[in-house]
Amino acid sequence: LLMGALARNANRSPEEARSLARALERDHDGSLLDGLSGLLDGSGGGLGGLLGAAGGLFGGRAAGKAADGDGILGHILGDRRGAVEHGVARASGLEVREVSRLLVALAPLVMGALGRAKRTRNLDADGLTTLLNRERATIEERTDGMQQGGLLQMLDRDDDGAIADDLARLGGALGKLFG
Repeated sequence: LLMGALARNANRSPEEARSLARALERDHDGSLLDGLSGLLDGSGGGLGGLLGAAGGLFGGRAAGKAADGDGILGHILGDRRGAVEHGVARASGLEVREVSRLLVALAPLVMGALGRAKRTRNLDADGLTTLLNRERATIEERTDGMQQGGLLQMLDRDDDGAIADDLARLGGALGKLFG
């Protein structure tokens, strides 16, 4: 979902892509990921363990915008954030509060990974957009139920700029992701 939203934003205009590239250069170099192995070693204790460990990682190793999941989500999802969280909650069976915490924890990780890829591959805004489109397509191919219509279209199928009306359609696909 986050990669799809980033790809959608970068494809909106060359200025949107340049803005994302500048944000990655300035605030998301990927160093946030350096202490991540402890989160993924299987000793986490479910969603609560992941979120608690992510919070500890961000609190101890990263500061400012690199770890500001709320700020990142504001930029990625804008005023659609609440609708997205409610849609994911309905589709996944999680509480909206849990979905919100999960997205807040994941957003810095996604931006860190994207920033690291940009830096190590020396990508400009166009290269970044190409990478996002390729990653979005790969996610769609590998995620059962996401192929029909593509993730970007699933976020806003009627292309009206709002996704609240489109989240019902997304629910079935997300249910398979979390099921």
